[in-house]
Amino acid sequence: MDSRHRTASAVTLRQVAAAAAVTALMVAAPPVVAQQDRVVAFTHVGVLPMDTDRVVADQTVVVQGGRITAMGPTTSTDIPNGAFRVDGRGKFLMPGLAEMHGHVPDADAEDYAEDVLFLYVANGALTVRGMQGHPWHLDLRGRVDSGELVGPRLHLSSPPLSGNTAPDAATAERLVREHEAAGYDLLKVHEGLGTEAYAAIARTASELDLMWGGHVPNDVGLEGALAAKQTTIDHLDNYIDAIERDDSPIRDAPPDQRAGLPLYADAAKIPDVARRTREAGVAVVPTMALWEVLRGGHDAATMRDRSELRYMPPQVVSSWIERVDRTRANTERATAEAEMRVRKQILKALHDEGATILMGTDAPQVFSVPGFSLHREMQVMVDAGMTPYEVLRTGTVAIAEHFGTQADAGTVAPGKQADLLLLDANPIDDIANAGRIAGVMLRGRWLSRTELDQRLAAIAAKHGN
Repeated sequence: MDSRHRTASAVTLRQVAAAAAVTALMVAAPPVVAQQDRVVAFTHVGVLPMDTDRVVADQTVVVQGGRITAMGPTTSTDIPNGAFRVDGRGKFLMPGLAEMHGHVPDADAEDYAEDVLFLYVANGALTVRGMQGHPWHLDLRGRVDSGELVGPRLHLSSPPLSGNTAPDAATAERLVREHEAAGYDLLKVHEGLGTEAYAAIARTASELDLMWGGHVPNDVGLEGALAAKQTTIDHLDNYIDAIERDDSPIRDAPPDQRAGLPLYADAAKIPDVARRTREAGVAVVPTMALWEVLRGGHDAATMRDRSELRYMPPQVVSSWIERVDRTRANTERATAEAEMRVRKQILKALHDEGATILMGTDAPQVFSVPGFSLHREMQVMVDAGMTPYEVLRTGTVAIAEHFGTQADAGTVAPGKQADLLLLDANPIDDIANAGRIAGVMLRGRWLSRTELDQRLAAIAAKHGN
């Protein structure tokens, strides 16, 4: 996604901070204690272990110290004395989900940032890869890890490396080393990078064993990003460019005259692009729901009724409405429809080829409310031809494989981290059921539906809803 499609500007965030400062009703600070030593037992629950497409019925799952300590049939699994019991009859327990292209506001909107973290958690996004780094995020992550704030596990990117911040190879290499030393988990690649600066990023990141991902600079192109083995390509950046018809009438046109590119896509080229993605070992974060907003059939007036908007500052929502209206006005309907069709074809081909797909939505972004947007994303992925189980894997097992944490995360089993979702219905039957959350367990701390709703109501009230 290019610079015109970025998250709310710093000016908007300052407005949010100002509004929060004068708001009489403030959200109560979450408890400091993480409650990891409390023993919690889920009883009579159906478990989606996510190792295969199955549900294990009538299980007891015991959690202590932030990890699953036991799992087995309810009739034969011991529950420690004094354990807090959660009745799972008719409910389903699965691993928490991940948001692999999320954003966290920075220090000029601290209250808003804390609310964003909670919105992720309340909707099951218990791991978030922040993709617009800021030094303050490192402190924020420490507060979350200590239990001072309720928030997801944060994997933080560096501030963006772009043509402006890294205009040459020497600067690019220096910044990569500085960002690694500062404690960022990965590098954020943005548009505008020249080929030499991009190569310096790839070379230095490999030397430091540092992940890097995000956009694909136009001077590099998809072929160059795959050759460099960019860790992730987000938004399906440059995939449509890579499948342009050989006889496309706009092939050599300047960028501002290539808006109709999806009309000149050659679907016959998609399988080869998908194969090369898999062979390169590059993961893709498609952010499908975002593009459906920008290119889909819903207008801003219709989307204004989405219930989750009550949790966002009015200034942010207003900016989203203006942006969608402006984008739609500048996009031909035939082009928009072609783009969504081609994006779904590319996603399905990547999946069929066995390329790594990671769940992500670019929230908070136009009508993508943190956490809530994951559930819209999953539905679009199903619409593209993936099964509910396959979609759920992109936010659970695939995330653990990507980070190399399979021993700790991604599935429900003894010894695994207790980042869990309790659902009122089976999401393998209907992906919409992943949004029917009865409670969340984060690092072994149980947050009931009542607790989640109380905090959500306070956030909504802060914004006059």
